[in-house]
Amino acid sequence: MREKEHAGLILIVEDNRNISEMVGEYLEGRGFEVDFAADGLDGYRLAAENTYDAIVLDLMLPRLDGIEVCKRLRNEARKSTPILMLTARDTLDEKLNGLSSGADDYLTKPFAIRELEARLRALIRRDRRQVGAEVLQVGDLSLDPSQLRATRSGCELQLSPIALRLLTILMRESPRVVGRQEIEREIWGDALPDSDTLRSHLYNLRKVVDKPFDRPLLHTVQSAGYRVADLA
Repeated sequence: MREKEHAGLILIVEDNRNISEMVGEYLEGRGFEVDFAADGLDGYRLAAENTYDAIVLDLMLPRLDGIEVCKRLRNEARKSTPILMLTARDTLDEKLNGLSSGADDYLTKPFAIRELEARLRALIRRDRRQVGAEVLQVGDLSLDPSQLRATRSGCELQLSPIALRLLTILMRESPRVVGRQEIEREIWGDALPDSDTLRSHLYNLRKVVDKPFDRPLLHTVQSAGYRVADLA
């Protein structure tokens, strides 16, 4: 049965006209409204200037590739719009690179259109929950998930997209200890990284969140996991 309600506004950034038209027609038939861009620069402009429920973004694009579009949307435009990246490269490094740049999920070409729809709906549901979420606070550390903005003692913290996700998970669960596998699965899904990837991201997160300040808030609990807590 086709859904009649307005499911959301989607931006498709794809230079392959056959793919963009096929995806657009299907999504419109499922209750979505759709905008299109055929290259990375136009896609970035539309995504920065408008409010979309989700973005379908090809990795290989003319003028500006999908990785750079992601980075600019997160770091320059400060947009938290969910991004589903399409890639023809089915390798772990490519997927991790896309996720590290700010994408929320990935789908390898060729893909099943129903799976793309399911992933988009899941991203939109998750984002709508986060937008309504309250600002997280632990000690003098504050995080607004809807604005992708973290501060400590009033100083804004410059964090990568992965670091922001890590901090959101740990502050949301504070003071509970969160296991490594739980963190990895929430951030990377089935594309689990090697054992050093999370450790490296936590090291970089600790340098920004703790090193410039008087007391640590990010703690490693041996053989258990990690937590953000004010233990002073």
